[in-house]
Amino acid sequence: MPFSELQMTGEVILEARALRKNFGGLAAVDDVSLEVQRGVLHAVIGPNGAGKTTLINLLSGDFLANSGTIFYRGHDITRLAPEKRSRMGVGRSYQKTNVFLGFTALENCRLAAQSRAPRPLHWWRDAMADKAQIEKARGALAAAELIQRCDEIASTLSHGEQRQLEIAMCLATEPELLLLDEPLAGMGAEESQRMIAVIARLTATHAVLLVEHDMDAVFQLANVLTVMVNGKVLVTGAPDEIRANREVQNAYLGAADSLR
Repeated sequence: MPFSELQMTGEVILEARALRKNFGGLAAVDDVSLEVQRGVLHAVIGPNGAGKTTLINLLSGDFLANSGTIFYRGHDITRLAPEKRSRMGVGRSYQKTNVFLGFTALENCRLAAQSRAPRPLHWWRDAMADKAQIEKARGALAAAELIQRCDEIASTLSHGEQRQLEIAMCLATEPELLLLDEPLAGMGAEESQRMIAVIARLTATHAVLLVEHDMDAVFQLANVLTVMVNGKVLVTGAPDEIRANREVQNAYLGAADSLR
């Protein structure tokens, strides 16, 4: 089913049209179109090498598309640098945890919030005395269910907590769109369920695009799924449609059990 035919009524935050990214003679993303709406979690799944992370890199600005167009809230952002997209409200997490290990959780989030402060830096002022940024940081930690660990050094946090911290840092920049690249990677069952709960709550107030290999989590969270194979969109649809789709099952080596 084409993405435009899906029955969703939320505000469209992100729209990608016919995106293509080549690496030499390889089309890692080939004519990919999708849209992400507020209050909707749109998951992108597919076998290894399908082009999922390349797609997120195009949407975030880490890569520039060879062709196609990306709209954020109706504005063409196709050629904008990552930092400009971030300031507009595009937030992302990465496959590899990206936090300041020597700082506390609160300091990590304060730095992220400070990056949005509409004023010049005051070199001789204690950054931790900026109450507005501290409140944003604490609010982000609370949203990521990490407020109880706010004074802990990031290196002492568990892997799952560091992943929560990365999302909290993203939230401290006040994004409307969250691009989450395998946020459950490397987690145990308990940590995964905690992250699933965090993402589910964030979906109520954000537009979320999720790339994830944990199919149980994907089908627990997603409102819409896009399946990619060899850089192309195989199908986009509701979870039940995707689960029953024979082409999707074949793309996962014919293992229907992997989609249960």
